Amino acid sequence: MTQSTGRAPRSDARENRARILTAARTVLAGDPSAPLQSVARAAGVGQGTMYRHFPGREALLVAVHQEELNALTDKAVVLLATYEPLEALRLWFEHLTAYGHSGHGAAVAVQAAARAGEGQDRPPAVAALDLLLKAGKEARQVRSDAEAEDVLLLGTCLWRAEDRPAWRDAACGCSP
Repeated sequence: MTQSTGRAPRSDARENRARILTAARTVLAGDPSAPLQSVARAAGVGQGTMYRHFPGREALLVAVHQEELNALTDKAVVLLATYEPLEALRLWFEHLTAYGHSGHGAAVAVQAAARAGEGQDRPPAVAALDLLLKAGKEARQVRSDAEAEDVLLLGTCLWRAEDRPAWRDAACGCSP
């Protein structure tokens, strides 16, 4: 994060940011819906410091999960190099779903990352899905009107539905 003056952040600001991220990982692992005040308290910083680094919950979740989000984004390129577009898309969604089910706010982080670039460049997770969909469209394996934001929104619904055993049984045909 750089200041509006273009200078690198001071060392104490970098240390505060690192402490907030470390505390957030711990606090959110215990309770993904924990209030930001809990994270600030665990990091030993005030609310102002917390919001100076992370203006909202989504910004904090994206930062906490940035490494995993980057890996998910990079996975799209690897899969396309190895598989046909439709299979690459399917496998990418398996990775996305597994990540979303990992807990600790991962599903919310993906949704936040998808919204992070509104009005700017496309967020990496959306750009990765765009890449997969474009390849699928060119191979005529994916509908021409499929849009990354819509597909990602539908995909994130899987995390919510999977938490309900009745839906899981009906969806996989496992009902007696």
